[in-house]
Amino acid sequence: VNIDFETMKLTASGRFILSLFISRFFIFQNNLGILWSEREEIETAQAYLESSEVLYNQYMKEIGSPPLDPTEHFLPEEEKLAEQERSKRFEKVYTHNLYYLAQVYQHLEMFEKAAHYCHSTLKRQLEHNAYHPIEWAINAATLSQFYINKLCFMEARHCLSAANVIFSQTGKMPTTEDTTEAEGDVPELYHQRKGEIARCWIKYCLTLMQNAQLSMQDNIGELDLDKQNELRALRKKELDEEESVRKKAVQFGTGELCDAISAVEEKVTYLRPLDFEEARELFLLGQHYVFEAKEFFQIDGYVTDHIEVVQDHSALFKVLAFFETDMERRCKMHKRRIAMLEPLIVDLNPQYYLLVNRQIQFEIAHAYYDMMDLKVAIADKLRDPDSHIVKKINSLNKSALKYYQLFLDSLRDPNKVFPEHIGEDVLRPAMLAKFRVARLYGKIITADPKKELENLATSLEHYKFIVDYCEKHPEAAQEIEVELELSKEMVSLLPTKMERFRTKMAQT
Repeated sequence: VNIDFETMKLTASGRFILSLFISRFFIFQNNLGILWSEREEIETAQAYLESSEVLYNQYMKEIGSPPLDPTEHFLPEEEKLAEQERSKRFEKVYTHNLYYLAQVYQHLEMFEKAAHYCHSTLKRQLEHNAYHPIEWAINAATLSQFYINKLCFMEARHCLSAANVIFSQTGKMPTTEDTTEAEGDVPELYHQRKGEIARCWIKYCLTLMQNAQLSMQDNIGELDLDKQNELRALRKKELDEEESVRKKAVQFGTGELCDAISAVEEKVTYLRPLDFEEARELFLLGQHYVFEAKEFFQIDGYVTDHIEVVQDHSALFKVLAFFETDMERRCKMHKRRIAMLEPLIVDLNPQYYLLVNRQIQFEIAHAYYDMMDLKVAIADKLRDPDSHIVKKINSLNKSALKYYQLFLDSLRDPNKVFPEHIGEDVLRPAMLAKFRVARLYGKIITADPKKELENLATSLEHYKFIVDYCEKHPEAAQEIEVELELSKEMVSLLPTKMERFRTKMAQT
């Protein structure tokens, strides 16, 4: 819509007509955008809502003062609204405009824009004191997930801290005509939203720790001391630039509210942990929120949510183990993971929770696998490992094999036949499971030569499966490049080793 603001604002009648037109047309455009959005005609909704935004910005730039509210156009002068109330109503409509634009951009997968408009909406709601604490808090926590995915941890921390502060206002805000029906049912909604915000905090702690691990690990997943020292040197620069970076961060609230949010976020780091003590602080925070989330998301009634929280708890232990230098303590961390994951398998019906079952089986197998590797490393440092440690290594090996096999068996068809073509969604884990099973058979410690030869044959069978499958399906090779090269090497070496072993057995 083209409006000659310059001409119309010159006269009182022109300003009145402009005010009359703007208030009605602005709401009309907004409502059409919302209507088309609810009908899932997203691009049509986008056009109306963007047009409404342009109209607001143009009007405020040219005129500045709020237009008459539609309810007061034909009221006598003494009954008209005060300018403050008029402004409040006009700004509220514009806030709704930004709110729906954020949703439209989310639908269109324009995530940067969606986050920007979501932030603007939340900020305006605080400025105009027009928000419901529970709803505002969950929206701010959800926005934090965008920043976490972008590895913008300072911004994510600020959103989550603001969510905590505003959520604590629940029950303290006066009920208004805008209070939703759901807000009225506070007890159930309160505990659910509290659990959801806790889960967002868990993701923050976990992703920050995992990002640090990726930055410091070598090509076999162990701590690289050179990389760790490089990051320590960069830490001072990061701290020196904190103030300038902070100005770019999402900032909510003013005055006492701003101070309250700052007090929460100052207790949580946004910098990547560089050692065990720093990682442990994040781990303990994440674990606190795990317990908080589990208060609502219990196994009875929230099966999938509960399992995801437990898996995140396991992942926190796993990444903390990366920072631990004591091998025995690392083993104990993996043991804790197993202790929390194994009971889930018992409670789950594999027919209805096949995908989740597979994830947990694979994760348990990998935890046993890591423990076995650690015990082997401990044994290698001993001059003469006793029978107890040998028995422990074999026991962990057996448990890892059991769960990898359960995972692989879940891929079989109803006739128990392993698929000739593995689905894309499980291709990499299936190949990894085959590779680790091959390696596990090669690690079994036995004094029986015949049994050792059988184990080597089984190991060769699994290595050969990987090589043959990748020859038939070249796309699979891209998923497991390192494992494929090692498998080819073992397929070449193992037959010779087995032949030497047979010759030795024949001689003795």
